[in-house]
Amino acid sequence: MSDLTTQFTQAQEDVKQLAERPGNLTLLRLYALFKQGSEGDVQGDKPGFTDIVGKYKYDAWAALKGTAPDTAKQQYIALVESLKNGTAA
Repeated sequence: MSDLTTQFTQAQEDVKQLAERPGNLTLLRLYALFKQGSEGDVQGDKPGFTDIVGKYKYDAWAALKGTAPDTAKQQYIALVESLKNGTAA
């Protein structure tokens, strides 16, 4: 495993151990960065208007279209670190 993949995996564990649950916008950002880093560009159909949470998740992920998976992993790691240190916006 590459060093980036190891850090990405560790950040996934770290985010589960946060003392405080992040806000909804931060959770969406984490979700989108995770999906982009692990699966690449958004896939599948956009959920319908009755699936509000699914629609927001899809839109957050779609906003990262074209972002390299390694870049998304680095941003995910940085966001988790800022949450751990209490410096996230």
